[in-house]
Amino acid sequence: MEFIEPYKITVLVLGLSGLTFFIQLVVLDVVGFKNNHTPGHPIPASHNELLFRASRALSNSNESVAIFILFVAFSILSSANPQWLNTSALVYLFARIAHMLFYYFNLKLLRSISFAVSLFGLMAIFIVGVLAWL
Repeated sequence: MEFIEPYKITVLVLGLSGLTFFIQLVVLDVVGFKNNHTPGHPIPASHNELLFRASRALSNSNESVAIFILFVAFSILSSANPQWLNTSALVYLFARIAHMLFYYFNLKLLRSISFAVSLFGLMAIFIVGVLAWL
């Protein structure tokens, strides 16, 4: 496990990303319960409703997490520069947390900016892995 030591921050980000998902799930469940939403029934599409925004925040996170995990695995197994990988993973995590919060509070421009920053973090993780091959 010595090879993972330089990537401890990235591994921590993996765990904290999981915690972020858990929080999103709890928020969605609590808001759904408070709104008397019947599980399994569609959520009305309205950005004016927190239930919809919480649902979309979780769905949006689900759309990028597989890419994040694959890029991290690729970069670690490629012996990517740990400093760059750890920094890129942190950028992704903080941007995803910001995206979640901005979605909850219906701050559309900030939500879009944080989404773009998370994409930048993802691409940086991939590039760091590719650079290890050059």
